[in-house]
Amino acid sequence: MSQSHQQPALPTCPGCEEPLDAGDRFCGACGHDLSAVPTGPGDRPTMAVAAPPAGQAEAGPGDAGRAGAGTPDAGAPRAGAMEGGAVRWPAAAETDSSDVPAPVHSPADVPGTDSDGRPLTGPGAESGGGAGAAPGGPAHEEAGAVRVRHDHRAAPGGGTATGAAADAGGAARTTGDRAAAVAGAAPDGAAEPGGDPDSGDFPLAAPDPRTAEHAPAAPAAGEKVCVACRSGRVDPDGYCENCGHAQPRERDHMEQELDTVAAVSDRGLRHHRNEDSFAVSSTALPDGSPAVVAIVCDGVSSASRPDEASAAAATAANEALLASLPRGTHPQQAMHEAIVAASEAVNALAQEPAGAMGHDAHRHQNAPACTLVGAVAAGGLLIVGWVGDSRVYWVPEDRTRPTARLTEDDSWAAQMVAAGLMNEAEAYADDRAHAITGWLGADAYELEPHTAAFKPDRPGLVVVCTDGLWNYAESGEEMAAAVPADAQERPLHAAQVLVGHALDGGGHDNVTVALLPFAVRPDGAGSARASV
Repeated sequence: MSQSHQQPALPTCPGCEEPLDAGDRFCGACGHDLSAVPTGPGDRPTMAVAAPPAGQAEAGPGDAGRAGAGTPDAGAPRAGAMEGGAVRWPAAAETDSSDVPAPVHSPADVPGTDSDGRPLTGPGAESGGGAGAAPGGPAHEEAGAVRVRHDHRAAPGGGTATGAAADAGGAARTTGDRAAAVAGAAPDGAAEPGGDPDSGDFPLAAPDPRTAEHAPAAPAAGEKVCVACRSGRVDPDGYCENCGHAQPRERDHMEQELDTVAAVSDRGLRHHRNEDSFAVSSTALPDGSPAVVAIVCDGVSSASRPDEASAAAATAANEALLASLPRGTHPQQAMHEAIVAASEAVNALAQEPAGAMGHDAHRHQNAPACTLVGAVAAGGLLIVGWVGDSRVYWVPEDRTRPTARLTEDDSWAAQMVAAGLMNEAEAYADDRAHAITGWLGADAYELEPHTAAFKPDRPGLVVVCTDGLWNYAESGEEMAAAVPADAQERPLHAAQVLVGHALDGGGHDNVTVALLPFAVRPDGAGSARASV
């Protein structure tokens, strides 16, 4: 008759050692489960270890059975047998007189079967004797059986890679020899992908087909190279044929330098395209004296195709000046005519071809528009002309002399200041400050080109720029502080510095600046201005 096991009486809680009452199942102080108290060590039974299957020889390193075939005597005790209720393990081999340590057991010394169900053989099988297996077993039926190596991969046919290599041409002694031996054991006579099978390393990945099989041809001389991967060819759509990276547009950053004038234009940090444009050139007057031209245009973002408008205006104004100045036209009159020519070029963009909007008849369109400012240095005179809010600054070479802004904005803020309704600080702090009141375009109220002529009595630098720059250097003093001291000798570098000044300030707009160093004739004196 079976009886239930009774929990021993516990005078104190094993968790908090608080006194317990008879019949308590939980501690009243800490809540310890008294029924979960483990039994004492005296109640633990000794578990027997399973013995190896009958017919398998014991593979202990000290057994005499390793040297000859056959099974142990039936009456002989086997390793692992129970004796007196305890497990008897094989005794470890002693060291000899030379203090050589006993050999270390390997996984193959323990009887068992492999993944195919075949008995594992002992190390003595390597000599061909087949010791360590029962007579008539698979180890004796197969000649040349080898000991299983758990750190080697199996070669085709069931043997290990090491054994197959030895059969093919002897033991490998170097890494290269071992790889060659394994290659001879492969079915097709080729080495396994990934190198040496005995190294224990993972096989190398297959070559990337994108680079190994479909690598694009190197760009030919004169072709554009991708700015991202530096190796792919750029297709006509502006994308790299190798990595697919969209290339910067040609107008995102432009630079040009002549002997006496330089200009830089940049997209900025906020706009998705550069809507500014410029043109710089030089020609000769009828008397052979030089004439230098700088034109800067700013596309009106709220209009359609502002980038096309600024490019058309800059090109038309520059061509008009290069055509009229060599004929002897007065530079101020030539500037006026150039602005009119630029206006006509922008107006022509508004004349859409018939049916051009048939695919989207409801799309809102307005006329392309832009602003323009230009400067011409010819015959000792400095001529400026403008429509809109782009500006011209005069920065004397001697920075101790005063600087000046040579243009007046066509903007809401300028009108408020001119009318005396606000001072300049209040007007330009208003949200409507940059709303322009004059521009080039078919929807302009009335074209009113402004021109002015100056005759400087000292050398200096003419700064022609859009509001993308002067927003970060509005006054003449601020502009002079931003212009490098060597701008007279290095105009292109100075223009790059000014564009960087705007980008460092935030780069909220496109930035364009042209620098025109002005030299005074030896016989020049005084200054004059005529404004129209």
